Amino acid sequence: MAPWVLHVDMDQFIAAVEVLRRPELAGLPLIVGGRGDPTERGVVSTASYEARAFGVRSGMPLRTAVRRCPEAVVLPVDKPAYDAASAVVMGTLRAVPGAVVEVLGWDEAFVGVEAADPEAVARRIQADVLAATDLHCSIGIGDTKVRAKIATEFGKPRGTFRLTRDTWFEVMGDRPTKDLWGVGPRISQRLAGLGVLTVRQLAQAEDALLAGEFGPQTGPWLGALGRGESSSTVDDTPWVPRAHGRETTYQVDLVTAAEAEEALRVLAAQVVDDIRAEGRPCARVHLKVRFVPFFTVNRSRKLAEPTWDAGLVAATALELYRALDDTRPVRLLGVRAEMVPPEGGYEPPRTHGRRGMP
Repeated sequence: MAPWVLHVDMDQFIAAVEVLRRPELAGLPLIVGGRGDPTERGVVSTASYEARAFGVRSGMPLRTAVRRCPEAVVLPVDKPAYDAASAVVMGTLRAVPGAVVEVLGWDEAFVGVEAADPEAVARRIQADVLAATDLHCSIGIGDTKVRAKIATEFGKPRGTFRLTRDTWFEVMGDRPTKDLWGVGPRISQRLAGLGVLTVRQLAQAEDALLAGEFGPQTGPWLGALGRGESSSTVDDTPWVPRAHGRETTYQVDLVTAAEAEEALRVLAAQVVDDIRAEGRPCARVHLKVRFVPFFTVNRSRKLAEPTWDAGLVAATALELYRALDDTRPVRLLGVRAEMVPPEGGYEPPRTHGRRGMP
């Protein structure tokens, strides 16, 4: 039996969880984000397919989303509900005989299986997840993680799709590079500047050309991505975070230094509570500031000694903020505590896994 990578992606997960709790919302345009109030500052966490038809997308300001879809029902984010549903989904995947499960987030995971008929395994997973949660999922089947991930988009919603080395260029060759997992608008534009517009052209591009534009590691990696090449090993090793962070978008801008100082104290205390649960102290403090109207700055500083002291974390963040010497009103602050490494260090980054791209 051949090894396969299955990419399981829950269909409109957050919206679907909300519809389970409120069946009367089925078929209506639904937006979930912030505190559910589009007059406040907040962004879309997810939108139902009906809302997406109006151009509503994740990450979009709620106000913009409602302007695009005035008839939408807007609900607040309920993280505990999504955590609970996700736990059942992942538990169901782990119960599949012989499966290795690499969790990517709330609503998606890679599943490694050895099977003569991977479509049959995929259909079983869909049935098991539906029986356990009343939620639907789409599944991409591939011989690498990249191909499985991209295949999922062709199977949505509620379907399956297989994408392998043999069918890669038939399916993806003439598509724009932005259709690849990991190639965003900026990278796509830079590739276009090299005359690389399609997936096939990227696959055929010389490593030296790509390395000259993107660097000796990222350039050849992009070329491999154009060929659908990546790891095929599904790794179920629990993820060990390097940092914990908290950030807040304020409904009323912070206009004085005293307001910013108090806000940083609150964020630092929350972050230290988070890293205490990990059992590793803070070694570096990161600060994120978004000034009005939408100018974002990030700064960081390594501490002389690792600490659990929320006051020191707050004081360091405040020093970074003051060093910006910027008196514009603040709409968002974030504090992140980078922890000392665990004993034995971190394992190597997974290729196209939850930890991001190499």
